[in-house]
Amino acid sequence: MADRAITVAAWESLFRAQVTIMRALAAEFPSDVISLNEYDVLFTITRAPDRRLRLKELNRNVLLTQPSVSRLVDRLAARELVSKLPDPNDGRGTIVAITESGFTLFRRVAIIHMDAINRQIGDTLSESELRTLAALCDRLRRDIDGAQPAEAAS
Repeated sequence: MADRAITVAAWESLFRAQVTIMRALAAEFPSDVISLNEYDVLFTITRAPDRRLRLKELNRNVLLTQPSVSRLVDRLAARELVSKLPDPNDGRGTIVAITESGFTLFRRVAIIHMDAINRQIGDTLSESELRTLAALCDRLRRDIDGAQPAEAAS
């Protein structure tokens, strides 16, 4: 097991880097078109098979509370960027699917956002460092998520 002081220092460094990067990205984000949270929801849905996802899964993959995600999805549905469908496998569940207009908007904003990400991170780290960073972050997420009790992970 790693030294606690080193572990805390690494966490603090990761956290501060994330805050700094998010502030820089938020400053360039086209928030007059869509909010970062709305973008995150659309991004998550676009990564799901057939661009549709159970609301419960969406909740697991974004940094918002369940009531906040539900309200945000309702707002996106009112703007016809997503549609809400009954889950055929669970009468109590809801499937959220991105609409064509939602996907078109998402792609337009994603191009702007990817350019900002590339300027903020890609111009700072080498490709090798970026691969290492992605591998470390993926490992942390996978190992920590896998270590959570079943009820905490759901």
